[in-house]
Amino acid sequence: MAVLRSVLGGRSVAGQVFLLVVVIVLLLVVAAVVALVLQVRHDTTQEARNRSLAVAETFANAPGTVEALRSPDPSAVLQPRAEAARVASKVDFIVVLNTDGIRYTHPKPDRIGKKFVGTIAPALAGKSFTEEIDGTIGRLVQAVVPVKDPDGRVVGLVSAGITTKNVGGTADRQLPLVLAAAAIALALATAGAALVSRRLLRQTHGLGPHEMTRMYEHHDAVLHAVREGVLIVDDGGTLVLANDEAHRLLGLPADAEGRHVLSLGLDPGTADLLASGRVATDEVHLVGDRLLAVNQRTTDRAGVPPGSVATLRDSTELRALSGRAETARERLNMLYDAGVGIGTSLDVTRTAEELTELAVPRFADFVTVDLFDAVLGGGQPNAVAALSRTAMSGIRKDAPLYPVGERIRFVESSPQGRSLATGSPVLEPRLSQATGWQAQDLERSAQIVTYGIHSLITVPLRAGTLVLGVVSFWRYEKQVPFDTDELALAEELVTRAAVSIDNARRYTREHSMAVTLQRSLLPRNLPEQGALEIAYRYLPAQAGVGGDWFDVLPLSGARVALVVGDVVGHGLHAAATMGRLRTAVHNFSALDLPPEELIALLDELVGRIDQDETEDEGSAPVTGATCLYAVYDPVSRRCTVARAGHPPPALIHPDGSVEFPDVPAGPPLGLGGLPFETAELDLAEGSRLVLYTDGLIEDRERDIDVGLEMLREALGRADESPEDTCRVVLDSQLTARSSDDIALIVARTRALSADQVAEWPVPADPAAVGEVRAAVSRQLAEWGLDELTFSTELILSELVTNALRYGGGPIRVRVLRDRNLICEVFDSSSTSPHLRYATMTDEGGRGLFLVAQLAERWGTRYLPAGKVIWAEQPLP
Repeated sequence: MAVLRSVLGGRSVAGQVFLLVVVIVLLLVVAAVVALVLQVRHDTTQEARNRSLAVAETFANAPGTVEALRSPDPSAVLQPRAEAARVASKVDFIVVLNTDGIRYTHPKPDRIGKKFVGTIAPALAGKSFTEEIDGTIGRLVQAVVPVKDPDGRVVGLVSAGITTKNVGGTADRQLPLVLAAAAIALALATAGAALVSRRLLRQTHGLGPHEMTRMYEHHDAVLHAVREGVLIVDDGGTLVLANDEAHRLLGLPADAEGRHVLSLGLDPGTADLLASGRVATDEVHLVGDRLLAVNQRTTDRAGVPPGSVATLRDSTELRALSGRAETARERLNMLYDAGVGIGTSLDVTRTAEELTELAVPRFADFVTVDLFDAVLGGGQPNAVAALSRTAMSGIRKDAPLYPVGERIRFVESSPQGRSLATGSPVLEPRLSQATGWQAQDLERSAQIVTYGIHSLITVPLRAGTLVLGVVSFWRYEKQVPFDTDELALAEELVTRAAVSIDNARRYTREHSMAVTLQRSLLPRNLPEQGALEIAYRYLPAQAGVGGDWFDVLPLSGARVALVVGDVVGHGLHAAATMGRLRTAVHNFSALDLPPEELIALLDELVGRIDQDETEDEGSAPVTGATCLYAVYDPVSRRCTVARAGHPPPALIHPDGSVEFPDVPAGPPLGLGGLPFETAELDLAEGSRLVLYTDGLIEDRERDIDVGLEMLREALGRADESPEDTCRVVLDSQLTARSSDDIALIVARTRALSADQVAEWPVPADPAAVGEVRAAVSRQLAEWGLDELTFSTELILSELVTNALRYGGGPIRVRVLRDRNLICEVFDSSSTSPHLRYATMTDEGGRGLFLVAQLAERWGTRYLPAGKVIWAEQPLP
């Protein structure tokens, strides 16, 4: 009973909770009753709508309703039916009315023939509807439904209605039951609240609000006595509670409670954490000279006011350990960056620069790299040779260190000299006291010390047994000298860089070898000839040696062959293959073959090379070889061109217009099985023929069509000189670093004038030999070449005699005066004479021997309708 009195008295916390629960339950019961009454009213209205609409539609659609409306006296027919239906359906009225709203039926007969009370417009439009009105029989819900004839026309209306009080009687009968249920619920809730309050009373030991307050004060006193800082911050960032330890650790002002944490003068990291209220576990913050571990949790759980509580623990003794861990992490990051950031290119100098850029300022204030000269050229270092300062980086530009490019010989007592001699790193923590270092250069050493550089680490760049150079790390800004841990880090850093520098050195050596091989295979000087004025350019790729080549080949009859080719790929293999193809072109051109036949032979050769090298697993086949071969005749001014997968030539006419002649594009060399075609170009004297490789017009960043258009524009701007044409083309086409070789030939055509050519037909008569000799003698006299009369007559006598004896008509003789005197005999036979030694008893066989002795060169050239035997003599 005492417990119950305490609960009901409201003096304890349990009693207050009991009263609060009872009030809440009572409010809930009242709300439930009100809600039920409202729901019943809503259901009553809805039921009235549904019933009235159903009755009205049933009556409107009943058989005979339409015929009754059309009868002379609708009321007499419909009134009995309406009343019977009203009684059966338990509605208050069923009224039938015409389209003007005049009643035909009504429960009260005196109202028949009067105007209907309500809205009929929607029904006249053919729609059924319901409405609530205050009618003559009270508040009711009525439905109005149209009556339609078979044609769908509205011929009348039916309205049925029911008052809401007749429908809502159920609610009145249910209300006592609802109130009884509410009373039972209130009793049960009161009993439950009493049980909860009794349990709460036991847990609080019957303490009232004052006793609870006093207990909290004792708890607060204990809280402030612990040696761990406690902070409570509300959800707005205001400091609610801070115990004494928190005040001491954070240096809080006396009036800190009630102020925002951002205004307490705390370090930004700690203040932001406390203001954010985010969860933190052992988060370390440096506050003054203390290292605090902060734990923070939110308090908005289980009904606790929103906010956060943070605890602070002094972890200053962990500061040194944390610092060492951070240093180790930074060093690991730097070594990782060295692995991915050093050696991005195969250039020795650039790799050395990447090392210096990585180490400054993360590890040292200045870093220098000195390499042996042989290393820069790709060779093996010489321990007694001088070094060159290859790279240097620093936090300032005015340091008195040796500049880049300076050649240095380190004395044996210097740290660099000792590193090079022993292959081990050297630490000089205090340069001002290192006499051996100062012996390197007394004046410069003094300048360095005066400048403020005070500590040095030198590490040799070692690749296996080779010492490539030395790296020096200089400290200037940080006053603490280098230590042994940093010495180990420097050694690891340089070791990783040494691998990349050695790779770059090896690549440089191989690249130099390939360039040397390639240049040795390319023409060094163009041969003398008078048909073309030629200028050329050859630029190797920056990334590696390719297989582009070109050639100028003098042919018989003052003709000149131009050839450009390309072996796809880079390196020694491409250069060697290029040399083989160039040699083959030289040999095939000596046979005076037409361009299409020469290209076909070259295609067959490449196919055999591919087959041989495919069988050798250590070799790669020649893939992507292309070639363009052109022969220009200065007499006819005709150029015959054939190409195998090569870009088309460009032609600059004497008026400066540029075109790309339509030369049939054969397949690349080595595919085989397909014929090659030629194009005949008639070139006016002074035209410029431009041959090139695809490196000039193709690039990763542009399409070949764009490159051809750029080439066209550049050729249109060039002067008539082939040299100027080459210069303008390369200036406009090249990127900063070409990814492929470029070969370019510009040939301006010349023509032999009519006074340099003499030609005579030869009758099929041995006596014609004398006429030919006489004609040649007269022509040589006109040219002022009387010294060559005897030898020329003898050469032509032998050649014409052979043509008459072994060849076939027609026979022609042509003499050309160019750089040499050229004699040519044409006949229709395809049989070529051969040089041989005649025995003492032979009557013939000595003619060609005499020709070979008198002429500088001689040979046979085949034509579609015969052959030409020619001989050249040097002009006096």
